Amino acid sequence: MIDLRRLQVLRVLREEGTVTATARALYLTPSAVSQQLRLLSKEIGVDLLLPEGRRVRLTPAAHIVLEHADAIAAEWERTRADLAAHSGGAVGQIRVTGFASSFGSLLAPAAARIGESHPRLAVHLSDADIDDSLRLLLAERADIAVLPVPGTPPLDDPRFDQRLLLDDPQDLVVSAAHPFAERDSVRLADTAHETWIAPHHDQFQLIEVACAAAGFAPRVAHEAAEWNSVLALVAHGLGICLLPRLATTAPEHGVVRIPLRDDPAPSRSVLTCVRRGSRAEPAIAAVLQALEDVAQDRQRG
Repeated sequence: MIDLRRLQVLRVLREEGTVTATARALYLTPSAVSQQLRLLSKEIGVDLLLPEGRRVRLTPAAHIVLEHADAIAAEWERTRADLAAHSGGAVGQIRVTGFASSFGSLLAPAAARIGESHPRLAVHLSDADIDDSLRLLLAERADIAVLPVPGTPPLDDPRFDQRLLLDDPQDLVVSAAHPFAERDSVRLADTAHETWIAPHHDQFQLIEVACAAAGFAPRVAHEAAEWNSVLALVAHGLGICLLPRLATTAPEHGVVRIPLRDDPAPSRSVLTCVRRGSRAEPAIAAVLQALEDVAQDRQRG
């Protein structure tokens, strides 16, 4: 009988590349990871790793094992879902990761709804980037990840079940003193001669693609990773930016949001991502439903 936990260690090693990084992702010591891999190799009866400097390389046999490991993991998740439905339904704790701008508009309202509708189910929220969210899912230290596109793994990735939650349109943000501030809407092409603030990598990728479709490349004057920093630069007239509608603004930010009337208008998709096979687990399904209800309310509103 193969220990599924050891297969999980091998799956994480495939992503992380080193024993040390795998240990960090799984909250184990490097020696414990090495021991689990040695025991798995003994159970299966083949060599799984080849030393390569400070790293290790997976053998051809290990890749064959991993092809089956993803299917085994998905089937085990479905088994756990059936057992949970049999034994009591939506109880316990569900751990949800999300990107920063999803908290106020999606994650927090969904967690509040769960508190009212499922008092025996606790939702733990944590802020994590895409790569960390996927690592946490694989290490079974998160159950649901809310992810923006671009940046997610392919939709046919055998490890994950990813589904569209909502489309998140982009608005132009300018300072209150900017000539565009009085407009009801604007075309992206109208901003071709403006100075831009470059936000974090995934968002700036979206901006570059949208501006290219409008016929120009954005001229970047400043860079800032956090939205509060971006909005401070915009408020002081140092540039403009596109802001996802999920990202909230307040009067004290000193900026004006202007809808774009391009057809199609720039937008990003937001997905829910779970380990393949786990979506039907009652507690996970309840939280996913709460997220979908909040998303639908936003789109109707």
